[in-house]
Amino acid sequence: MLGAATVVVLGLAAWTLWPSTPAPAAPAQTQARARNPRAGAPAETGPVGPVRLAALTASRDDPGQARRNPFRFQPKVVVPAPQPRPPAPEGIEAPRPTGPIGPPPPQPVPPIALKLIGVLERANGVKWAVLSDGKSGPMYGKDGDIIDGRYLIVKIGTESIEMTHADGRGRQVIRLTGQ
Repeated sequence: MLGAATVVVLGLAAWTLWPSTPAPAAPAQTQARARNPRAGAPAETGPVGPVRLAALTASRDDPGQARRNPFRFQPKVVVPAPQPRPPAPEGIEAPRPTGPIGPPPPQPVPPIALKLIGVLERANGVKWAVLSDGKSGPMYGKDGDIIDGRYLIVKIGTESIEMTHADGRGRQVIRLTGQ
């Protein structure tokens, strides 16, 4: 049984590897050139064209020369020359650029330099804010109070306070975390 299987496998291998058609014989002219390539015959043309051995030894341009353009598929951009301004008529001066017209812009409002330490609520429901400037002791105030003579408490929330400068500019929210 084992011998029969070996014979079948060898037969299949021989059948798949054996060429089905014989290779065509080379023409006599090609065989003569193969034996004596310098017989003065014209250059042989293959599927890619005639072989030019002289082109292989010719010098080539350096890669840095200007003939190589990797962007040759794009049209060449022509920048138009700037148009000269026509001269002003005699007796009339050209307008001169001026600086900003009007008063200077107002100075930015400085930030309120207080930190919210905590919020207290009394038995009557009035909330008081505990603030600190980091230099003196704590400051206390309720809605509408002026703190440190410069800042007005607008509204006290549970975790933040809304303040402005005493003159009403620069509204700022100060959170319980410090800013």
